[in-house]
Amino acid sequence: MFEQILDPFGGSVALSAVLAALPLLLLFVLLGVFRAKAWQAALAGLGLSLLLAVVVWKMPVVQALSGTAEGMFYGLFPILWILVNAMWIYKLTVETRWFEVLGRTIRSVSDDLRILSILIAFCFGALLESLAGFGAPVAISAAMLMAAGMKPLKSAMVSLLANTAPVAFGAMAAPIIALNGVTGLPIDQLSSMAGRQTPFIALIVPLVLVFLVDGRRGVRQTWPVALVAGLVFGGAQFVTSNFFAVELTDVVAAVLTVVAVLVMLRFWQPSTTVTGDDDEAVAEQGAAAQGGASAVGGPTTTTTTTTTTTTTTTLPRTGGGDGAQERPSTREVWMAIAPYLIIMAIFSLAQIPGIKHWLTEVGSVTFRWPGLDVVDSAGEPVGAQNFKLDHLKATGTLLLFSGIATMALYRIPFSRGLAIYKDTVHQLRWTILTVTAVLGLSFVMNLSGQTTSLGFALASAGGFFAFLSPLIGWIGVALTGSDTSSNSLFGQLQVTAAEQTGLSPVLMAATNSSAGVLGKMLSLQNLAVAAAAVGLAGAESTLFRRLVGWSLGLLVFVTALVVLQSTPVLGWMVP
Repeated sequence: MFEQILDPFGGSVALSAVLAALPLLLLFVLLGVFRAKAWQAALAGLGLSLLLAVVVWKMPVVQALSGTAEGMFYGLFPILWILVNAMWIYKLTVETRWFEVLGRTIRSVSDDLRILSILIAFCFGALLESLAGFGAPVAISAAMLMAAGMKPLKSAMVSLLANTAPVAFGAMAAPIIALNGVTGLPIDQLSSMAGRQTPFIALIVPLVLVFLVDGRRGVRQTWPVALVAGLVFGGAQFVTSNFFAVELTDVVAAVLTVVAVLVMLRFWQPSTTVTGDDDEAVAEQGAAAQGGASAVGGPTTTTTTTTTTTTTTTLPRTGGGDGAQERPSTREVWMAIAPYLIIMAIFSLAQIPGIKHWLTEVGSVTFRWPGLDVVDSAGEPVGAQNFKLDHLKATGTLLLFSGIATMALYRIPFSRGLAIYKDTVHQLRWTILTVTAVLGLSFVMNLSGQTTSLGFALASAGGFFAFLSPLIGWIGVALTGSDTSSNSLFGQLQVTAAEQTGLSPVLMAATNSSAGVLGKMLSLQNLAVAAAAVGLAGAESTLFRRLVGWSLGLLVFVTALVVLQSTPVLGWMVP
């Protein structure tokens, strides 16, 4: 049996916590300073954590390796099982013409760039985040906004900022599922708590988007539709995550928001329609982009930019103006959204009490992970020794069924569907390695006691930890580029510190995810994807400077919300 030690280095919790932080520090330095590949940084952090676990925390080698294996397996199933199957469904839609039909449907609604920023970047981006994630929502929505007439730099900024509200429940709630795995807290409580935080972000983001597109005039003229989009999206997130199925949170929120905006546009239109950026903004963006390329060491080139003068129409419009694309037929629209309806139907069926009970009884196995016998410093068995394998009711399995149904509907041959699946796995190969390494690192730190030492040290901040908790999540996502990875690294740390300071562990754990999403717009991976998608490779630093103020401002807002939720003022919101 291995008993965790709180202060293995010099009998000091503080010094032990410094050592425990080294694997995380190494991970972040390699990512942020040396710009190493994510999988390389994750493996390096895992190696150092293993060394510290054995040498400093005196964990037996066999148990340390067994803990690593458990973490890696958890990374494969259920986390990567979700990501691979979700991405597979997305690639199935791209394989057919129906993905383009979906894009044309959205662009046919209006040629007003402010309205399109909400429909494409906020709503459609959230729908993509629910399946694809990993930069796909940013790349695709930025390209669609450019096709609609928005300039490159602004398209990238709008897409990056919009990719915040849905991230906590992205990839069929993979971040929340990972948080449940590393903390052992009930997934329904974690999803409920996150669903009582992220709606406040969703309420603000559409207003920020129209401000980015058209400044104060944009907010003044389009605030009604922006407010409706934020209210419907946030409300749907709350209801779905609290009372339905956490995996469907983003799907339901995105679909209902699109419907709400479309209905509203039938009865209301902004007084003017903005169809292009003005000359001054274009010149400013061009200079910024070239300056950004020089700042990061990229070649300075002279480019010729075709400017588009702002076009405004003072009469009310019914949508789909001269610049808007022709609206697809009703049948085409239904076929385009069919995969998302299939997912909603299958997940809804899985929630029916009789079916849910059968899936739990037949498709769920809990067993003791071999090679582990760990107790904490108080002599209590560590929960991570027990592994729960939900092979039938797992989110990834339900997504697999959804993908098979999508293949049948779109008449994609089995051989072609299998080839797309293989291509999906190949495309995600480095992501697979990164996620398994990060989960291995997380489990080693948790099982050896490194996370506990860190948590006890942070607990010395007392009630002030409520201010630190959102910042920890924000840093994790900003550096790793993944809310799932940040939750895996810091979830247990948040819980340990919360327990020692008398704060709610559920609140602090969920905060790691909810506040973390605000760091995604600044992550190196997302910045690179956005810059490449709009043809401004090398302008990552420009995008960073333009967005850092918004990211920090929203972080301050969420921190204030979390602090209030940790007090009697809003404490009633904590499940």
